[in-house]
Amino acid sequence: MSSLREMVGSEWLVGTGGGCLAAASPRLIRFSLRVGTGSAFLFLPVFKNSGGAWLSGPAGARWKRVSLKCLKCMNAAVRAVVRMGIYVKAKVYFVYEGYQGMVDGGDNIVEVSWESVSSILQVGGTVIGSARCKSFRTREGRLQAAYNLVRRGITNLCVIGGDGSLTGANLFREEWSGLLEELAQKGKIDEEAVKKYAYLNIVGMVGSIDNDFCGTDMTIGTDSALHRIIEVVDAIMTTAQSHQRTFVLEVMGRHCGYLALVSALACGADWVFIPEYPPEEGWEDSMCVKLSENRARKKRLNIIIVAEGAIDCHNKPITSEKVKDLVVQRLGFDTRVTILGHVQRGGTPSAFDRILASRMGVEAVLALLEATPDTPACVVSLSGNQAVRLPLMECVQMTQEVQKAMDEGRFVEAVRLRGRSFENNLNTYKLLSQKKPDAELPKSNFNVAVLNVGAPAAGMNAAVRAAVRVGITEGHKMFAVIDGFEGFARGKIKEISWGDVGGWTGQGGSILGTKRTLPAKYLEKIADQMRTNNINALMVIGGFEAYESCLQLHDARSRFEEFCVPICVLPATISNNVPGTDFSIGADTALNAIVETCDRIKQSASGTKRRVFIIETMGGYCGYLANMGALAAGADAAYIFEEQFDIRELQANVEHLTEKMKTSIQRGLVLRNENCNENYTTDFIYQLYSEEGKGVFDCRKNVLGHMQQGGAPSPFDRNFGTKISAKAMQWISKKLKETYRKGKVFANTDDSVCLLGMRRRNLVFQPVAELKNETDFVHRIPMEQWWLKLRPLMKILAKYKTSYDVSDSGQLEHVAMHSPKEAETGAI
Repeated sequence: MSSLREMVGSEWLVGTGGGCLAAASPRLIRFSLRVGTGSAFLFLPVFKNSGGAWLSGPAGARWKRVSLKCLKCMNAAVRAVVRMGIYVKAKVYFVYEGYQGMVDGGDNIVEVSWESVSSILQVGGTVIGSARCKSFRTREGRLQAAYNLVRRGITNLCVIGGDGSLTGANLFREEWSGLLEELAQKGKIDEEAVKKYAYLNIVGMVGSIDNDFCGTDMTIGTDSALHRIIEVVDAIMTTAQSHQRTFVLEVMGRHCGYLALVSALACGADWVFIPEYPPEEGWEDSMCVKLSENRARKKRLNIIIVAEGAIDCHNKPITSEKVKDLVVQRLGFDTRVTILGHVQRGGTPSAFDRILASRMGVEAVLALLEATPDTPACVVSLSGNQAVRLPLMECVQMTQEVQKAMDEGRFVEAVRLRGRSFENNLNTYKLLSQKKPDAELPKSNFNVAVLNVGAPAAGMNAAVRAAVRVGITEGHKMFAVIDGFEGFARGKIKEISWGDVGGWTGQGGSILGTKRTLPAKYLEKIADQMRTNNINALMVIGGFEAYESCLQLHDARSRFEEFCVPICVLPATISNNVPGTDFSIGADTALNAIVETCDRIKQSASGTKRRVFIIETMGGYCGYLANMGALAAGADAAYIFEEQFDIRELQANVEHLTEKMKTSIQRGLVLRNENCNENYTTDFIYQLYSEEGKGVFDCRKNVLGHMQQGGAPSPFDRNFGTKISAKAMQWISKKLKETYRKGKVFANTDDSVCLLGMRRRNLVFQPVAELKNETDFVHRIPMEQWWLKLRPLMKILAKYKTSYDVSDSGQLEHVAMHSPKEAETGAI
C-alpha cells in the first residue's frame, strides 16, 4: 500500500476497510479504490481514429480494467488516461484497431509505457488505430471479446465514441454475466473466473465532430472541426468579395446541424440550413429577397451554409446543389459550391479540444476507480465549464429522441432536446442574421453607446457587432465610441448602423480602437459627451481596465448624474484576469497561438535532441495562459505568479528534465508567465537551466510577445463574444425600461452596473461593486481562479508527484438536470 500513498502525495491517507483512499486536506474529497486481486484498465478506441489501453495493478493488487474507443482529437484523452493510470501504479496496454482488436486479441493488446504517449497531443486522429467491427455486433463476436478480456483480467471499459459505440458498450455490459456463463459452459474459463470477473464497469467519453450527443455542451473533436471550417470560410471570403460571388458551403454533421449553425454564427452567414430547424414554406422566396437586399446594401459577397443532413418542413433533403441552382436561376448571382468533406476531421487539434480531452480522460479514470458493481454505465460530459458524469443510457435515449422528433416533424422539440447550448446558438443566430424593416422595429427612443477599453483581444469586434445589431432590433439608436474613454472625452462618438458592422465577426483586434486609459481624469468631459449625445446606457467591452473603469463610473454617480444609467461590462482580454468570469473573450485565440508555437518549438527540439525551450507568455500577473498553454502543449513545467516558487523548485525541475533526457523523449518545454517572479526572470531561468544542464541538455528561450494578441478570432471567441454581447444588450434593454421615469433614465443602484461573466455552468450578471471584494487590485487578478485546480493535472501528466483535487468529481447526475430549461437562468 506504500505505492498508493506515494501515488497521490503526502496529503493523501490510505484508509482501511475496503481499501479506501481518503483526503487529509479539506479541499480534497475522498474516493474509493478497491484493492485485492484481478482488475486493470483497458482503453480501446473503435471509432474513426481511436485506440485503447488497459491498466493492471501490481502483483497481488486488484485494479479495474477499462476499455476505451476514440476518434479525431482523442490522442489527448488516450494520453491522459494512460498517464493517469500509470500514475496510480498500473500497467497500461493499448488495444489496437478498436473493437476488432478486442475481438481478435493476440498482438492487438500491447503493453505501453509513459513514453508511448509522448508527442501525440498535436497529432489528429488516434495513434492506436480504429476499425469498424461487424463481428462485435454479433453475440459470437462479443463472446470472443469477453474471453479475451477475461483472459487478461479486464473488467472495466472506457469507451470514446458516439451514441452507437456507447450503446454497443452498454449492451456488452448487460450481456457480460451471460457471456461469462456461456464461456464457462464451453470450458473456456472456469467457475472461479466467472465469480472473479462477475461485473463489467463502463465509462464513456463522447468523441464526435458532429456534437450530436445529448447531455454534453461539447464533444471532443467538435472545436477542432469548427477551426477547420472557419479557416476555409475566412479564406473563401476574400475571393468571394473580390469577385462579388455567392458561396454555398456544405459542412458535415450527419443529422445534427451544430457545425453548420455555429459556423454560420461565427462567420455571419446570410443563411443556414440545419435539420433541426427546417425553413418554413416559401423559404426560397425569403432567402432570395434577403440575398438581393444584402447586395443592394453594397455587400459584395454572400455565404450560405448547408448541413449535410438539411431538410425542409416536409422532410425532403435540401442539398447544396439545389441551393446553388436556386440562387443562379432566381438572382443570376455568380455562385459556387464548396463541400468541405473530410477536411473537417483532420488537422491539428485545437487547444480547447486538448484541454477538454485531458480533463475528461482523468475524470474517466477517477470514475472507474470509484465504480462499484451497482454503478450504472456513465459518460463524462461538459456542462458549461464543469466536467460532470451522466448515466450513459439516459444520454443515448435522449439522443435517439432527437432523431425521432425530427422524423415526426416535432422540430421545436428536437431543438429543445439538443440542449441549451444548441438552443441558445439558434436563438442568437435568428436574432442577428436578418434586419427587420424599419417600420416593424420598435421605437425605444433610447441611445446606447458601445466602446472598447484595454488591450486588443480577438473577438471584440464580434461582440460589438452583436451589441449593435441586437440594440437596433430592440429599437435603440446605437453609438460607437472610438478609442475608448479617451476618445469619449474628446467627442469621438458616432451613430452606427446595422450594415456598418457587417463582416466584423472574423476580424481580429479592435476596429473601434481601444486604449488602456481609465475615465477618472476625464469624468467631467465624458459626462458632457453623454449629456450632449443623450446616452442612456453603456456597454464596455474590455479587460481589467474596463472593469476598473466601470467601478470608477459607479463611484462617480454621486457627482455626475449622467453616469446613473445601466452599464454592462463584457470581459475581453487575452489574460483572462477579470473577476467574475471563468472565461474572457480573446483568451482562447491567444491560447491557440501559444499552443501552435509550442508545437513548432517541440518539433524543432525533437530534431536537435537534448534541448529545453523556455517560453515566456503574456498575461500580466495572471498565469492562465502559461498554465493552460502548458497543459495543452504537454509542457514539463509552468511558472506562474499564483503559485510561488523558489530556487529549490527550479532545481527540482532541472533534475526532472535531466532524468527525462535519459529516456527516449529527449526534449523539454517550460512555460513562464511574464510576471511570475520579479527576480526569477526568463533570462535568469534560461541561464540557470543552461548552467545546470551542461553536458546533459542545452537551452533556448523564446518570448512570444504581442503575437498572442493578434490573428483572426477562434470559433470559440467569435461565438462567446457574440452570445454574451447579445445577452448583455437584452439586459440593458430590460434595465432601461425599468429605470425610465418622468421622461428620463435614472439608474443609481448597484445592480445597474454589472459584469456579465461565465461562472461554472451559467452566465451571471454581477454588480461590479460586489466584485471588489474578489479582486486583487495590486496585481490585477481575481483572488480565486478556477483553473488553478487543473494545475496538478498538468504536473501529473508531466510525471511529477502531486495531489489532484477531485472535489468537483464523483457526482453522478441526471440528464434532466442539464435540460435547455437552464437557459432561462442564464446558462450559455
